[in-house]
Amino acid sequence: MSFTNRRAFLRTAALATAAVTAVALAACGNDSDSGDTTAPVSADQVQAALDKGGSITVWAWEPTLKQVVTSFEAKYPKVKVNLVNAGTGNDQYTALQNAIAAGSGVPDVAQVEYYALPQFALGKSLTDLSALGANELDGTFTPGPWSSVKVSGGTYGLPMDSGPMALFYNKDVFDKYQIAVPTTWDEYVAAARKLHAADPKAYITNDTGDAGFTTSLIWQAGGKPFTVDGTKVNINLADDGSTKFATTWQQLISDKLVAPVGSWSDGWYKGLGDGTIATLVIGAWMPANLESGVPAAKGKWRVAPMPQWTAGGTAAAENGGSSLAIPKAGSNNALAYGFLKYATAGAGVQIRVDNGAFPATNAELKSDAFLNKEFPYFGGQKANQVFAQSAANVVKGWSYLPFQVYANSIFNDTVGKAYVSSTTLADALKAWQEASAKYGKDQGFTVG
Repeated sequence: MSFTNRRAFLRTAALATAAVTAVALAACGNDSDSGDTTAPVSADQVQAALDKGGSITVWAWEPTLKQVVTSFEAKYPKVKVNLVNAGTGNDQYTALQNAIAAGSGVPDVAQVEYYALPQFALGKSLTDLSALGANELDGTFTPGPWSSVKVSGGTYGLPMDSGPMALFYNKDVFDKYQIAVPTTWDEYVAAARKLHAADPKAYITNDTGDAGFTTSLIWQAGGKPFTVDGTKVNINLADDGSTKFATTWQQLISDKLVAPVGSWSDGWYKGLGDGTIATLVIGAWMPANLESGVPAAKGKWRVAPMPQWTAGGTAAAENGGSSLAIPKAGSNNALAYGFLKYATAGAGVQIRVDNGAFPATNAELKSDAFLNKEFPYFGGQKANQVFAQSAANVVKGWSYLPFQVYANSIFNDTVGKAYVSSTTLADALKAWQEASAKYGKDQGFTVG
């Protein structure tokens, strides 16, 4: 499994993290026990720290950081970066929270996915990077990732990559059955019907219930089902955006127009290769997975903007992505921030892009080299132009729950029932809301 594949799988898998959230909230309720063992560092101390040198430990599983570390150490020869893979996704989060609780072994830098960041930020476990100069980077990053690192007025990470969504479609299949590329979700449903009628073995897409996909489509529809103000949380999975998604997607489920195949399974790869799964609506990190996982379909696939909830719209959403954050209990915040800035807003960005990462920075997304890159897999299409436009059109104002990792872990037990029983998607979303709210209340959040 490739690194992009693995990270994408973890974004969509159910993750059991009750203990992590409970410890985080306990810290959130007691500022005096925040784990903050170092004083805030001003921005003008960062360069001095880089010149002086020292050692920092970085916990991250994203492999392009290996090349970044090599370049960083060459530029700052007095600095030693210990890059440690402490686990992927939830495994690292558990190890990180355990280290924070124990008061020892905490890294200076940690990779934290956007959906998990609020959990650690509200748990008083991360440094607000504003004091280190992060606010000076306003405008550097695309809207979705930049808003994702903002929690309760603070900036708790710097965006490392992003996943603006697009419609990946099999042009050969669409041409064969004379199906127009859908520009709205209503057209998408119509295309699903036409395709399945023409070939009962073919489906517009696969779906067995996926928390990341569901929240991304609600996000694109303008939904704001999760609002957070400190430890005050409101959950409304019946708002307008959630209802738009549930109403439209229910048609696909009820009429059995989506393949009952799990993503990243052998059956999924087979369907993408033989044309029985004709589209994916997914993040811009997907090309590398198609190239490595479905090589036989080279030249058959293309990329288009996401279908819209309103004809003529341009709204987009994010699907996945990670930040680099600085735990409060780290030993050298100034040096750590120097590495963060280099990796996410400095020379490290191009290094990571050259090695397959999708950037979260406006400069790279607007560069001629990036925009004019031709993808042989997509028949020579300049797919980055679609992805870059999507990144610019991500709907603002989205928030994740401060216990989103736990909420995602119970998605299949609640919303998943809509895919295997008579339970409607609307009712299943209500069940997810109720179960998530109960958990939040049990952990001490005020949930409305």
